[in-house]
Amino acid sequence: MFSVIFSILMPVFVCVGIGYGWSKSGKDFDTSLVTAIVTYFATPCLVFYALAKVELQPSYLSDMGLAAITAITAFSLIGAGVLALFKLPQRAFLQALTWPNVGNIGLPLCMLAFGEEGLALAVTFFTVYVVVQMTLGVAFVSGSFSLKSLLKMPIIPATAFAAVFLFSDLSVPDWLFNTTKLIGDLTIPLMLFTLGVSLASLKIGSLKVAFGLSVLRLLMGFGVGLGIVWMMGLTGPAAGVIILQCSMPAAVFCYLFAQLYDQRPEEVAGFVIVSTFMGFVTLPALLWYVL
Repeated sequence: MFSVIFSILMPVFVCVGIGYGWSKSGKDFDTSLVTAIVTYFATPCLVFYALAKVELQPSYLSDMGLAAITAITAFSLIGAGVLALFKLPQRAFLQALTWPNVGNIGLPLCMLAFGEEGLALAVTFFTVYVVVQMTLGVAFVSGSFSLKSLLKMPIIPATAFAAVFLFSDLSVPDWLFNTTKLIGDLTIPLMLFTLGVSLASLKIGSLKVAFGLSVLRLLMGFGVGLGIVWMMGLTGPAAGVIILQCSMPAAVFCYLFAQLYDQRPEEVAGFVIVSTFMGFVTLPALLWYVL
């Protein structure tokens, strides 16, 4: 079991470490360019090829969508209650409690742990999460909502296009599958490199608040993940993917939103850093449980 867990974790640690070391060495890394490539090209292609040819019951994918919505709701309610109890600002910290890092860390872990089936399930969970985060999540932090944000998300038409092949007898043309796979395979390494670069540039704010919220994020994530799996009666890779995705640390995007809308960015950065390093420490135990 140790060798299996080690083989899953090392590619993640190495890729994040490369990004972290690259940034610390003073070399340039165009984060905005890489983010644009991942957002507008690589991720939609990953979503398409992971879903279009996957051999899964459609009910499994709908379960992932339902699990994602349930997790968002549970995290929001629990997080809002805890923040209100300790009189911490909702708009600054609730987003980081609600949105775990289901992309940069969650996708590669699920793929390495459960193969192509795990990747397809994780991509479905990720897609729902990203759509809600980039719309309702941003609206909560910024204080305003715009439907235009939906039109700027190529992941939505990519998912719809994949569903055409998934729910019909149509076969994906080889040229289309090979092209989207070639581009989509950029997603995970670029996400991990960018995570390392981001961690190297963030500065820890209030350590006491960051530590407390990080413990809450990880424990709440694991607990909610278990609860969802139990309520939905899921087993196997589907259960493992939900628990892994729910148990991820706070997403780096939460810091970016806090910075953009001036919602205590230094403290949110501390939360992201501490929860990420705590998450890395607990990953072996988490993988041992789901495997």
